[in-house]
Amino acid sequence: MRIGLLTDGGYPYATGESRLWCDRLVRGLPQHEFDLFALSRSADQEQRGWVRLPDRIGRVRTAPLWAPHEEDTRHPGRTRRPQGRIATGLGRAYGRRDRRRFTAHVTALVESVCAGPEAGPGPGEPDRAADLFTAGLYGLAELAQERGGLHTALRSEATVRIVESACRAPGTGRTVHSATVPDYLAFAAGLERALRPLSLDWYDDDALGAVDLCHAASGGAAALPGLLAKRFFGVPLLVTEHGVPLRAHYLAVPETPLSAPVRALLANFHGLLASEVYRQAALVTPGNTHVRRWQERFGADRDKLRTVYPGMEAERFAAVGEGEDGGGPGTLVWIGRIEPAKDLIALLHAFAEVRRDEPGARLRIFGAPVQGGEGETYLARCRALVAQLFPEEGTDAQAAGDHPVTFEEIGGAEVPDLAQAYAAGGVVVLSSVVEGFPISLVEAMFCGRATVSTDVGAVVEVVGGTGLVVPPRNPRALADACLALLRDPERRARLGAAARARALELFTVEQNLAAFRGIYLDLVGQAPARWTAPPDARHPAGRPRPFATPPEAHVLGDLIREPAVPGAARVPSWAVGAEGVCAGARGAGDGDA
Repeated sequence: MRIGLLTDGGYPYATGESRLWCDRLVRGLPQHEFDLFALSRSADQEQRGWVRLPDRIGRVRTAPLWAPHEEDTRHPGRTRRPQGRIATGLGRAYGRRDRRRFTAHVTALVESVCAGPEAGPGPGEPDRAADLFTAGLYGLAELAQERGGLHTALRSEATVRIVESACRAPGTGRTVHSATVPDYLAFAAGLERALRPLSLDWYDDDALGAVDLCHAASGGAAALPGLLAKRFFGVPLLVTEHGVPLRAHYLAVPETPLSAPVRALLANFHGLLASEVYRQAALVTPGNTHVRRWQERFGADRDKLRTVYPGMEAERFAAVGEGEDGGGPGTLVWIGRIEPAKDLIALLHAFAEVRRDEPGARLRIFGAPVQGGEGETYLARCRALVAQLFPEEGTDAQAAGDHPVTFEEIGGAEVPDLAQAYAAGGVVVLSSVVEGFPISLVEAMFCGRATVSTDVGAVVEVVGGTGLVVPPRNPRALADACLALLRDPERRARLGAAARARALELFTVEQNLAAFRGIYLDLVGQAPARWTAPPDARHPAGRPRPFATPPEAHVLGDLIREPAVPGAARVPSWAVGAEGVCAGARGAGDGDA
Protein backbone atom coordinates (compact mmCIF):
# COMPACT_ATOMS: atom_id res chain seq x y z
CA MET A 1 0.00 0.00 0.00
CA ARG A 2 1.07 3.62 -0.31
CA ILE A 3 1.63 5.53 2.93
CA GLY A 4 1.71 9.32 3.15
CA LEU A 5 4.26 10.05 5.88
CA LEU A 6 3.68 13.53 7.37
CA THR A 7 6.42 15.27 9.36
CA ASP A 8 6.94 18.68 10.94
CA GLY A 9 10.54 19.75 11.42
CA GLY A 10 11.68 16.14 11.17
CA TYR A 11 12.41 13.55 8.51
CA PRO A 12 14.06 13.90 5.96
CA TYR A 13 16.05 16.80 7.42
CA ALA A 14 19.39 15.89 9.00
CA THR A 15 18.58 17.87 12.15
CA GLY A 16 14.96 16.78 12.40
CA GLU A 17 13.07 15.29 15.30
CA SER A 18 12.00 11.61 15.05
CA ARG A 19 14.42 11.32 12.14
CA LEU A 20 15.80 7.94 13.17
CA TRP A 21 12.38 6.54 13.96
CA CYS A 22 10.95 7.56 10.57
CA ASP A 23 13.96 6.15 8.73
CA ARG A 24 13.72 2.83 10.55
CA LEU A 25 9.99 2.66 9.83
CA VAL A 26 10.45 3.20 6.10
CA ARG A 27 13.38 0.80 5.82
CA GLY A 28 11.76 -1.82 8.04
CA LEU A 29 8.50 -2.07 6.08
CA PRO A 30 9.72 -2.76 2.51
CA GLN A 31 6.36 -4.17 1.46
CA HIS A 32 4.92 -0.64 1.44
CA GLU A 33 5.72 2.52 -0.48
CA PHE A 34 6.02 5.87 1.28
CA ASP A 35 5.34 9.35 -0.05
CA LEU A 36 6.93 11.96 2.19
CA PHE A 37 5.25 15.29 3.00
CA ALA A 38 7.60 17.33 5.17
CA LEU A 39 7.28 20.76 6.79
CA SER A 40 10.53 22.50 7.70
CA ARG A 41 10.97 24.85 10.65
CA SER A 42 13.89 27.07 9.70
CA ALA A 43 16.20 28.11 6.90
CA ASP A 44 19.09 26.61 8.85
CA GLN A 45 17.35 23.24 8.94
CA GLU A 46 16.94 23.24 5.18
CA GLN A 47 20.51 24.39 4.67
CA ARG A 48 21.86 21.41 6.62
CA GLY A 49 20.25 19.12 4.05
CA TRP A 50 18.57 15.73 4.12
CA VAL A 51 19.54 12.30 5.27
CA ARG A 52 19.98 9.70 2.57
CA LEU A 53 16.52 8.41 1.71
CA PRO A 54 15.80 4.72 1.09
CA ASP A 55 14.39 3.45 -2.19
CA ARG A 56 10.97 2.91 -0.62
CA ILE A 57 10.44 6.68 -0.56
CA GLY A 58 8.55 7.66 -3.69
CA ARG A 59 7.64 11.32 -3.98
CA VAL A 60 8.94 13.94 -1.56
CA ARG A 61 7.02 17.17 -1.09
CA THR A 62 8.39 19.84 1.23
CA ALA A 63 7.19 23.23 2.40
CA PRO A 64 8.49 25.74 4.96
CA LEU A 65 6.70 26.98 8.05
CA TRP A 66 9.37 29.61 8.63
CA ALA A 67 7.98 32.70 6.90
CA PRO A 68 8.53 31.98 3.18
CA HIS A 69 7.67 35.57 2.32
CA GLU A 70 10.16 37.16 4.66
CA GLU A 71 13.80 37.93 4.00
CA ASP A 72 16.11 34.96 3.42
CA THR A 73 18.60 34.93 6.30
CA ARG A 74 21.25 33.26 4.15
CA HIS A 75 21.06 35.90 1.40
CA PRO A 76 20.13 39.30 2.89
CA GLY A 77 17.94 41.31 0.58
CA ARG A 78 16.40 38.27 -1.08
CA THR A 79 13.09 36.59 -0.51
CA ARG A 80 13.33 32.87 0.21
CA ARG A 81 11.42 30.79 -2.35
CA PRO A 82 9.90 27.75 -0.62
CA GLN A 83 10.59 24.25 -1.93
CA GLY A 84 6.89 23.44 -1.89
CA ARG A 85 4.43 25.78 -3.54
CA ILE A 86 2.29 27.81 -1.16
CA ALA A 87 -0.41 29.77 -2.92
CA THR A 88 -0.75 33.30 -1.57
CA GLY A 89 -3.85 34.60 -3.27
CA LEU A 90 -7.01 36.12 -1.82
CA GLY A 91 -5.39 39.53 -1.94
CA ARG A 92 -6.39 41.50 -5.03
CA ALA A 93 -8.99 39.42 -6.91
CA TYR A 94 -11.19 38.68 -3.95
CA GLY A 95 -14.87 38.83 -4.80
CA ARG A 96 -17.71 39.87 -2.54
CA ARG A 97 -18.97 36.32 -2.05
CA ASP A 98 -15.52 35.02 -1.16
CA ARG A 99 -14.97 37.93 1.22
CA ARG A 100 -18.15 36.97 3.06
CA ARG A 101 -17.06 33.33 3.22
CA PHE A 102 -13.61 34.25 4.48
CA THR A 103 -15.02 36.60 7.12
CA ALA A 104 -17.50 33.98 8.36
CA HIS A 105 -14.87 31.24 8.63
CA VAL A 106 -12.22 33.37 10.33
CA THR A 107 -14.82 34.76 12.73
CA ALA A 108 -15.90 31.26 13.74
CA LEU A 109 -12.33 30.09 14.24
CA VAL A 110 -11.17 33.16 16.18
CA GLU A 111 -14.27 33.18 18.40
CA SER A 112 -13.57 29.57 19.38
CA VAL A 113 -9.95 30.44 20.18
CA CYS A 114 -10.91 33.49 22.23
CA ALA A 115 -13.46 31.50 24.22
CA GLY A 116 -10.70 29.21 25.52
CA PRO A 117 -11.10 26.16 27.78
CA GLU A 118 -13.52 28.03 30.06
CA ALA A 119 -16.15 27.65 27.33
CA GLY A 120 -16.16 23.85 27.56
CA PRO A 121 -19.55 22.13 27.39
CA GLY A 122 -21.47 20.91 30.38
CA PRO A 123 -22.68 17.32 30.74
CA GLY A 124 -24.67 16.32 27.68
CA GLU A 125 -24.18 19.70 26.00
CA PRO A 126 -22.59 20.19 22.56
CA ASP A 127 -19.08 21.61 22.46
CA ARG A 128 -19.74 24.99 20.85
CA ALA A 129 -16.08 26.02 20.79
CA ALA A 130 -15.08 22.81 19.01
CA ASP A 131 -17.93 23.19 16.51
CA LEU A 132 -16.92 26.76 15.72
CA PHE A 133 -13.28 25.76 15.39
CA THR A 134 -13.93 22.93 12.94
CA ALA A 135 -16.38 25.00 10.91
CA GLY A 136 -13.82 27.77 10.57
CA LEU A 137 -10.86 25.46 9.94
CA TYR A 138 -12.42 23.36 7.21
CA GLY A 139 -14.19 26.34 5.69
CA LEU A 140 -10.85 28.13 5.29
CA ALA A 141 -9.29 24.95 3.88
CA GLU A 142 -11.97 24.66 1.21
CA LEU A 143 -11.66 28.34 0.38
CA ALA A 144 -7.88 28.02 0.05
CA GLN A 145 -8.21 25.13 -2.39
CA GLU A 146 -10.83 26.91 -4.48
CA ARG A 147 -9.39 30.43 -4.58
CA GLY A 148 -5.70 30.12 -3.71
CA GLY A 149 -3.76 30.47 -0.47
CA LEU A 150 -4.67 32.43 2.63
CA HIS A 151 -1.42 34.24 3.41
CA THR A 152 -2.51 37.72 2.30
CA ALA A 153 -6.01 37.48 3.69
CA LEU A 154 -4.99 36.16 7.12
CA ARG A 155 -2.56 39.07 7.56
CA SER A 156 -5.04 41.65 6.35
CA GLU A 157 -6.69 44.43 8.31
CA ALA A 158 -9.99 42.54 8.10
CA THR A 159 -8.52 39.64 10.08
CA VAL A 160 -7.07 41.98 12.69
CA ARG A 161 -10.48 43.59 13.17
CA ILE A 162 -12.09 40.18 13.58
CA VAL A 163 -9.51 39.30 16.24
CA GLU A 164 -10.14 42.59 18.03
CA SER A 165 -13.90 42.08 18.04
CA ALA A 166 -13.61 38.49 19.34
CA CYS A 167 -11.18 39.49 22.10
CA ARG A 168 -13.47 42.26 23.33
CA ALA A 169 -16.63 40.13 23.23
CA PRO A 170 -18.39 39.37 26.55
CA GLY A 171 -17.34 36.07 28.10
CA THR A 172 -13.70 36.04 27.05
CA GLY A 173 -11.12 35.47 29.74
CA ARG A 174 -9.45 38.37 31.52
CA THR A 175 -6.09 37.75 29.84
CA VAL A 176 -7.52 37.68 26.33
CA HIS A 177 -9.79 40.63 27.04
CA SER A 178 -6.77 42.75 27.97
CA ALA A 179 -5.21 42.40 24.49
CA THR A 180 -4.20 45.57 22.63
CA VAL A 181 -3.59 46.41 18.97
CA PRO A 182 -0.01 45.02 18.90
CA ASP A 183 -1.41 41.80 20.37
CA TYR A 184 -4.03 41.56 17.63
CA LEU A 185 -1.34 41.96 14.98
CA ALA A 186 0.94 39.41 16.61
CA PHE A 187 -1.80 36.82 16.94
CA ALA A 188 -2.93 37.32 13.34
CA ALA A 189 0.65 36.65 12.22
CA GLY A 190 0.86 33.58 14.44
CA LEU A 191 -2.47 32.31 13.15
CA GLU A 192 -1.30 32.67 9.54
CA ARG A 193 1.81 30.63 10.30
CA ALA A 194 -0.19 27.91 12.04
CA LEU A 195 -2.68 27.68 9.15
CA ARG A 196 -0.04 27.75 6.42
CA PRO A 197 -0.50 24.02 5.59
CA LEU A 198 -4.04 24.85 4.39
CA SER A 199 -2.53 26.74 1.45
CA LEU A 200 -0.24 23.97 0.19
CA ASP A 201 -0.70 22.28 -3.18
CA TRP A 202 -0.68 18.82 -1.62
CA TYR A 203 -4.42 18.19 -1.85
CA ASP A 204 -5.01 16.61 -5.24
CA ASP A 205 -5.18 13.17 -6.82
CA ASP A 206 -1.44 13.15 -7.48
CA ALA A 207 -0.43 13.93 -3.90
CA LEU A 208 -2.33 13.12 -0.69
CA GLY A 209 -5.30 11.97 -2.74
CA ALA A 210 -3.18 9.10 -4.08
CA VAL A 211 -2.17 7.55 -0.75
CA ASP A 212 -4.00 4.77 1.08
CA LEU A 213 -3.14 5.99 4.58
CA CYS A 214 -1.75 9.17 6.11
CA HIS A 215 0.68 8.60 8.98
CA ALA A 216 1.55 11.78 10.89
CA ALA A 217 4.82 11.45 12.81
CA SER A 218 3.52 13.99 15.35
CA GLY A 219 0.40 15.96 16.11
CA GLY A 220 -0.05 19.67 15.46
CA ALA A 221 1.11 21.06 12.12
CA ALA A 222 2.21 17.65 10.81
CA ALA A 223 -1.27 16.21 11.26
CA LEU A 224 -3.07 19.18 9.67
CA PRO A 225 -2.51 17.95 6.07
CA GLY A 226 -3.79 14.57 7.23
CA LEU A 227 -7.00 16.18 8.45
CA LEU A 228 -7.54 17.72 5.03
CA ALA A 229 -6.69 14.47 3.23
CA LYS A 230 -9.42 12.78 5.24
CA ARG A 231 -11.80 15.68 4.59
CA PHE A 232 -11.22 15.87 0.85
CA PHE A 233 -10.45 12.24 -0.06
CA GLY A 234 -11.52 10.05 2.85
CA VAL A 235 -7.95 8.92 3.54
CA PRO A 236 -7.68 7.41 7.06
CA LEU A 237 -5.33 9.20 9.45
CA LEU A 238 -2.89 7.58 11.87
CA VAL A 239 -1.15 9.85 14.40
CA THR A 240 2.00 8.84 16.28
CA GLU A 241 3.32 11.00 19.12
CA HIS A 242 6.47 10.11 21.03
CA GLY A 243 6.33 13.47 22.74
CA VAL A 244 3.47 15.92 23.07
CA PRO A 245 3.75 18.93 20.71
CA LEU A 246 1.10 20.71 22.75
CA ARG A 247 3.10 20.24 25.95
CA ALA A 248 6.26 21.42 24.21
CA HIS A 249 4.35 24.49 23.04
CA TYR A 250 3.22 25.27 26.59
CA LEU A 251 6.78 24.89 27.89
CA ALA A 252 8.27 27.10 25.18
CA VAL A 253 5.67 29.86 25.30
CA PRO A 254 6.90 31.64 28.48
CA GLU A 255 10.34 32.02 26.90
CA THR A 256 9.02 33.80 23.81
CA PRO A 257 8.85 37.60 23.56
CA LEU A 258 5.08 37.44 23.00
CA SER A 259 2.70 39.10 25.44
CA ALA A 260 0.43 37.16 27.80
CA PRO A 261 -2.74 37.64 25.65
CA VAL A 262 -0.97 36.35 22.52
CA ARG A 263 0.45 33.38 24.40
CA ALA A 264 -3.02 32.54 25.73
CA LEU A 265 -4.60 32.78 22.26
CA LEU A 266 -1.96 30.59 20.62
CA ALA A 267 -2.21 28.02 23.43
CA ASN A 268 -6.00 27.89 22.95
CA PHE A 269 -5.57 27.42 19.19
CA HIS A 270 -3.13 24.54 19.57
CA GLY A 271 -5.35 22.90 22.16
CA LEU A 272 -8.38 23.01 19.86
CA LEU A 273 -6.30 21.71 16.94
CA ALA A 274 -4.99 18.81 19.03
CA SER A 275 -8.53 17.88 20.05
CA GLU A 276 -9.69 17.88 16.43
CA VAL A 277 -6.73 15.75 15.35
CA TYR A 278 -7.53 13.17 18.04
CA ARG A 279 -11.21 13.14 17.08
CA GLN A 280 -10.58 12.60 13.39
CA ALA A 281 -7.71 10.11 13.64
CA ALA A 282 -8.60 6.50 12.97
CA LEU A 283 -5.96 5.53 15.53
CA VAL A 284 -3.54 7.40 17.79
CA THR A 285 -0.35 5.65 18.88
CA PRO A 286 1.31 7.37 21.85
CA GLY A 287 4.90 6.38 22.51
CA ASN A 288 4.26 5.94 26.24
CA THR A 289 1.62 6.34 28.93
CA HIS A 290 2.82 9.85 29.81
CA VAL A 291 1.94 11.00 26.28
CA ARG A 292 -1.29 9.02 26.39
CA ARG A 293 -2.49 10.93 29.47
CA TRP A 294 -2.03 14.23 27.64
CA GLN A 295 -3.96 12.91 24.67
CA GLU A 296 -6.84 11.75 26.82
CA ARG A 297 -6.91 15.14 28.54
CA PHE A 298 -7.51 16.79 25.18
CA GLY A 299 -10.31 14.50 24.11
CA ALA A 300 -8.68 11.43 22.58
CA ASP A 301 -11.03 8.45 22.70
CA ARG A 302 -9.50 5.62 24.72
CA ASP A 303 -10.76 3.13 22.14
CA LYS A 304 -8.58 4.85 19.53
CA LEU A 305 -5.40 4.84 21.62
CA ARG A 306 -2.75 2.14 21.34
CA THR A 307 0.61 2.58 23.03
CA VAL A 308 3.55 1.65 20.79
CA TYR A 309 6.98 2.19 22.30
CA PRO A 310 9.57 3.75 19.98
CA GLY A 311 12.00 1.15 18.70
CA MET A 312 15.72 1.43 19.42
CA GLU A 313 18.67 -0.57 18.08
CA ALA A 314 19.78 -3.05 20.71
CA GLU A 315 22.62 -4.50 18.61
CA ARG A 316 24.94 -1.55 19.13
CA PHE A 317 24.93 -2.26 22.88
CA ALA A 318 25.20 -6.04 22.63
CA ALA A 319 28.98 -6.04 23.21
CA VAL A 320 28.46 -4.38 26.60
CA GLY A 321 25.48 -6.45 27.61
CA GLU A 322 25.85 -7.40 31.23
CA GLY A 323 29.62 -7.03 31.28
CA GLU A 324 31.66 -5.77 34.16
CA ASP A 325 31.92 -2.12 35.13
CA GLY A 326 34.60 -0.64 32.89
CA GLY A 327 35.11 2.38 35.12
CA GLY A 328 34.90 0.55 38.42
CA PRO A 329 31.96 -0.24 40.70
CA GLY A 330 32.27 3.13 42.41
CA THR A 331 31.66 5.17 39.25
CA LEU A 332 28.42 6.95 38.38
CA VAL A 333 27.74 7.80 34.72
CA TRP A 334 25.49 10.52 33.29
CA ILE A 335 24.91 10.78 29.53
CA GLY A 336 22.87 13.36 27.63
CA ARG A 337 22.63 16.91 26.33
CA ILE A 338 23.86 19.50 28.79
CA GLU A 339 20.98 21.91 29.39
CA PRO A 340 18.95 23.21 32.36
CA ALA A 341 16.18 20.62 31.93
CA LYS A 342 18.68 17.84 32.76
CA ASP A 343 19.33 19.44 36.19
CA LEU A 344 23.01 18.64 36.46
CA ILE A 345 23.13 21.13 39.32
CA ALA A 346 21.06 18.79 41.49
CA LEU A 347 23.20 15.85 40.38
CA LEU A 348 26.41 17.61 41.39
CA HIS A 349 25.00 18.46 44.82
CA ALA A 350 23.88 14.83 45.18
CA PHE A 351 27.32 13.57 44.23
CA ALA A 352 28.92 15.80 46.84
CA GLU A 353 26.82 13.88 49.42
CA VAL A 354 27.87 10.57 47.86
CA ARG A 355 31.52 11.57 47.98
CA ARG A 356 31.36 12.33 51.71
CA ASP A 357 30.19 8.79 52.44
CA GLU A 358 32.18 7.05 49.68
CA PRO A 359 35.44 8.97 49.17
CA GLY A 360 36.44 6.77 46.24
CA ALA A 361 33.32 7.46 44.18
CA ARG A 362 33.57 9.16 40.78
CA LEU A 363 31.06 10.91 38.49
CA ARG A 364 31.67 10.89 34.73
CA ILE A 365 29.48 13.27 32.71
CA PHE A 366 29.36 12.49 28.99
CA GLY A 367 27.74 15.02 26.71
CA ALA A 368 27.91 18.32 24.90
CA PRO A 369 25.93 21.49 25.55
CA VAL A 370 22.85 22.11 23.43
CA GLN A 371 23.30 24.52 20.54
CA GLY A 372 23.03 28.17 21.43
CA GLY A 373 24.25 30.29 24.26
CA GLU A 374 22.05 28.64 26.88
CA GLY A 375 23.92 25.32 26.75
CA GLU A 376 27.36 26.89 27.02
CA THR A 377 26.25 29.11 29.88
CA TYR A 378 24.81 26.15 31.76
CA LEU A 379 27.98 24.09 31.24
CA ALA A 380 30.08 26.97 32.61
CA ARG A 381 27.78 27.16 35.62
CA CYS A 382 28.18 23.43 36.25
CA ARG A 383 31.98 23.65 36.03
CA ALA A 384 31.98 26.54 38.50
CA LEU A 385 29.84 24.52 40.91
CA VAL A 386 32.27 21.59 40.68
CA ALA A 387 35.14 23.89 41.62
CA GLN A 388 33.08 25.16 44.56
CA LEU A 389 32.01 21.71 45.81
CA PHE A 390 35.43 20.06 45.42
CA PRO A 391 37.96 22.85 46.02
CA GLU A 392 40.68 20.51 47.25
CA GLU A 393 40.97 18.72 43.89
CA GLY A 394 42.03 21.73 41.82
CA THR A 395 41.95 22.33 38.07
CA ASP A 396 45.06 20.20 37.42
CA ALA A 397 43.23 17.07 38.52
CA GLN A 398 40.31 17.96 36.24
CA ALA A 399 42.63 18.37 33.26
CA ALA A 400 44.41 15.09 34.02
CA GLY A 401 41.17 13.15 34.42
CA ASP A 402 41.87 12.39 38.10
CA HIS A 403 39.16 14.71 39.40
CA PRO A 404 36.14 12.98 41.02
CA VAL A 405 33.91 14.80 38.51
CA THR A 406 34.86 14.83 34.82
CA PHE A 407 33.14 16.39 31.81
CA GLU A 408 33.88 14.27 28.73
CA GLU A 409 32.75 13.88 25.13
CA ILE A 410 32.25 10.56 23.41
CA GLY A 411 34.57 9.73 20.54
CA GLY A 412 38.03 9.82 22.08
CA ALA A 413 40.54 7.02 22.47
CA GLU A 414 39.30 6.02 25.94
CA VAL A 415 35.57 6.17 25.16
CA PRO A 416 35.20 5.68 21.39
CA ASP A 417 31.44 5.11 21.25
CA LEU A 418 28.20 5.41 23.19
CA ALA A 419 28.19 1.81 24.40
CA GLN A 420 31.60 2.27 26.01
CA ALA A 421 30.33 5.38 27.79
CA TYR A 422 27.59 3.34 29.46
CA ALA A 423 30.14 0.64 30.29
CA ALA A 424 32.36 3.19 32.05
CA GLY A 425 30.48 2.93 35.35
CA GLY A 426 28.43 0.71 37.58
CA VAL A 427 25.35 2.96 37.89
CA VAL A 428 23.77 5.23 35.27
CA VAL A 429 22.00 8.32 36.62
CA LEU A 430 19.23 10.44 35.09
CA SER A 431 18.55 13.68 36.98
CA SER A 432 16.10 15.51 34.68
CA VAL A 433 13.26 17.76 35.77
CA VAL A 434 11.63 17.56 32.33
CA GLU A 435 11.68 14.42 30.21
CA GLY A 436 9.52 12.76 27.59
CA PHE A 437 10.60 9.26 26.62
CA PRO A 438 14.02 8.82 28.30
CA ILE A 439 16.17 7.42 25.48
CA SER A 440 19.37 7.43 27.54
CA LEU A 441 17.64 5.34 30.18
CA VAL A 442 16.65 2.68 27.63
CA GLU A 443 20.20 2.62 26.27
CA ALA A 444 21.54 2.04 29.78
CA MET A 445 19.07 -0.82 30.19
CA PHE A 446 20.26 -2.39 26.92
CA CYS A 447 23.76 -2.26 28.45
CA GLY A 448 22.56 -4.11 31.57
CA ARG A 449 23.22 -1.18 33.88
CA ALA A 450 21.39 -0.46 37.10
CA THR A 451 19.86 3.01 37.02
CA VAL A 452 18.85 5.80 39.37
CA SER A 453 16.32 8.21 37.84
CA THR A 454 14.05 11.08 38.74
CA ASP A 455 10.31 10.55 38.47
CA VAL A 456 9.54 12.65 35.38
CA GLY A 457 7.90 11.94 32.05
CA ALA A 458 7.78 8.24 31.16
CA VAL A 459 10.63 7.21 33.48
CA VAL A 460 8.60 4.96 35.80
CA GLU A 461 6.92 3.30 32.82
CA VAL A 462 10.26 2.61 31.13
CA VAL A 463 12.12 1.39 34.22
CA GLY A 464 9.34 -0.76 35.62
CA GLY A 465 10.85 -2.42 38.67
CA THR A 466 14.38 -2.61 37.29
CA GLY A 467 15.82 0.61 38.74
CA LEU A 468 15.49 3.14 41.54
CA VAL A 469 13.29 6.22 41.02
CA VAL A 470 13.39 9.31 43.24
CA PRO A 471 11.57 12.68 43.23
CA PRO A 472 13.07 15.39 40.97
CA ARG A 473 14.94 18.36 42.47
CA ASN A 474 15.84 16.30 45.55
CA PRO A 475 19.65 15.89 45.77
CA ARG A 476 19.47 14.05 49.11
CA ALA A 477 17.12 11.37 47.72
CA LEU A 478 19.26 11.06 44.60
CA ALA A 479 22.39 10.61 46.70
CA ASP A 480 20.78 7.97 48.94
CA ALA A 481 19.66 5.92 45.93
CA CYS A 482 23.11 6.08 44.34
CA LEU A 483 24.78 5.03 47.60
CA ALA A 484 22.38 2.10 47.98
CA LEU A 485 23.46 0.67 44.61
CA LEU A 486 27.14 1.50 44.93
CA ARG A 487 27.30 -0.42 48.23
CA ASP A 488 25.37 -3.48 47.01
CA PRO A 489 27.02 -5.12 43.98
CA GLU A 490 24.65 -8.10 43.97
CA ARG A 491 21.59 -5.88 43.84
CA ARG A 492 23.24 -3.76 41.18
CA ALA A 493 23.91 -6.82 39.01
CA ARG A 494 20.41 -8.19 39.57
CA LEU A 495 18.73 -4.92 38.57
CA GLY A 496 20.99 -4.56 35.54
CA ALA A 497 20.09 -8.01 34.24
CA ALA A 498 16.38 -7.36 34.75
CA ALA A 499 16.67 -3.99 33.00
CA ARG A 500 18.32 -5.54 29.95
CA ALA A 501 15.63 -8.24 29.72
CA ARG A 502 12.87 -5.61 29.95
CA ALA A 503 14.45 -3.40 27.28
CA LEU A 504 14.89 -6.32 24.87
CA GLU A 505 11.26 -7.25 25.33
CA LEU A 506 9.65 -3.81 24.96
CA PHE A 507 11.90 -1.26 23.30
CA THR A 508 13.51 -2.83 20.23
CA VAL A 509 13.09 -1.78 16.61
CA GLU A 510 11.56 -5.17 15.84
CA GLN A 511 8.63 -4.75 18.24
CA ASN A 512 7.94 -1.28 16.87
CA LEU A 513 7.91 -2.46 13.25
CA ALA A 514 5.73 -5.45 14.07
CA ALA A 515 3.18 -3.16 15.71
CA PHE A 516 2.95 -0.76 12.75
CA ARG A 517 2.92 -3.59 10.22
CA GLY A 518 -0.30 -4.83 11.80
CA ILE A 519 -1.74 -1.34 12.33
CA TYR A 520 -1.35 -0.41 8.66
CA LEU A 521 -3.22 -3.49 7.49
CA ASP A 522 -5.95 -3.10 10.10
CA LEU A 523 -6.65 0.56 9.33
CA VAL A 524 -6.65 0.28 5.56
CA GLY A 525 -8.60 -2.98 5.65
CA GLN A 526 -11.34 -1.28 7.70
CA ALA A 527 -11.45 1.89 5.61
CA PRO A 528 -14.50 2.42 3.41
CA ALA A 529 -14.13 2.08 -0.34
CA ARG A 530 -12.86 5.20 -2.08
CA TRP A 531 -13.68 5.84 -5.71
CA THR A 532 -11.14 7.14 -8.16
CA ALA A 533 -11.70 9.53 -11.02
CA PRO A 534 -12.41 9.87 -13.81
CA PRO A 535 -15.61 7.87 -14.34
CA ASP A 536 -16.17 6.13 -17.63
CA ALA A 537 -18.90 4.22 -19.39
CA ARG A 538 -18.07 1.00 -17.56
CA HIS A 539 -17.77 2.68 -14.15
CA PRO A 540 -20.04 5.73 -13.98
CA ALA A 541 -19.01 6.44 -10.39
CA GLY A 542 -15.33 5.79 -11.01
CA ARG A 543 -13.32 2.70 -10.13
CA PRO A 544 -13.04 1.71 -6.45
CA ARG A 545 -9.68 1.51 -4.72
CA PRO A 546 -8.59 -1.99 -3.77
CA PHE A 547 -8.34 -1.74 0.00
CA ALA A 548 -12.09 -1.96 0.50
CA THR A 549 -11.26 -5.68 0.17
CA PRO A 550 -9.28 -7.74 2.67
CA PRO A 551 -5.76 -6.27 3.02
CA GLU A 552 -4.08 -9.60 2.28
CA ALA A 553 -5.43 -9.56 -1.28
CA HIS A 554 -3.82 -7.57 -4.05
CA VAL A 555 -5.99 -6.81 -7.02
CA LEU A 556 -4.85 -6.91 -10.63
CA GLY A 557 -6.87 -4.52 -12.79
CA ASP A 558 -10.40 -3.42 -11.95
CA LEU A 559 -11.86 -4.26 -8.56
CA ILE A 560 -15.23 -5.19 -10.09
CA ARG A 561 -15.18 -7.99 -12.62
CA GLU A 562 -17.57 -7.33 -15.51
CA PRO A 563 -20.25 -10.00 -15.98
CA ALA A 564 -19.86 -12.09 -19.11
CA VAL A 565 -23.62 -12.25 -19.59
CA PRO A 566 -25.81 -9.14 -19.38
CA GLY A 567 -27.72 -9.13 -16.14
CA ALA A 568 -25.41 -11.61 -14.46
CA ALA A 569 -24.18 -10.83 -10.96
CA ARG A 570 -20.86 -9.04 -10.63
CA VAL A 571 -18.12 -10.86 -8.78
CA PRO A 572 -15.29 -9.07 -6.95
CA SER A 573 -11.99 -9.82 -8.66
CA TRP A 574 -10.39 -10.91 -5.38
CA ALA A 575 -12.95 -13.71 -5.16
CA VAL A 576 -11.91 -15.34 -8.46
CA GLY A 577 -9.20 -17.96 -8.81
CA ALA A 578 -5.50 -17.50 -8.34
CA GLU A 579 -5.02 -16.58 -11.97
CA GLY A 580 -6.87 -13.34 -11.20
CA VAL A 581 -4.54 -12.31 -8.39
CA CYS A 582 -0.92 -11.27 -8.72
CA ALA A 583 0.79 -10.63 -5.40
CA GLY A 584 3.40 -8.27 -6.80
CA ALA A 585 1.35 -6.54 -9.50
CA ARG A 586 0.11 -2.98 -9.36
CA GLY A 587 -3.28 -1.78 -10.43
CA ALA A 588 -4.06 1.78 -11.43
CA GLY A 589 -3.48 4.02 -8.43
CA ASP A 590 -2.63 1.08 -6.18
CA GLY A 591 0.28 0.65 -3.79
CA ASP A 592 2.05 -2.53 -2.76
CA ALA A 593 0.32 -4.67 -0.20
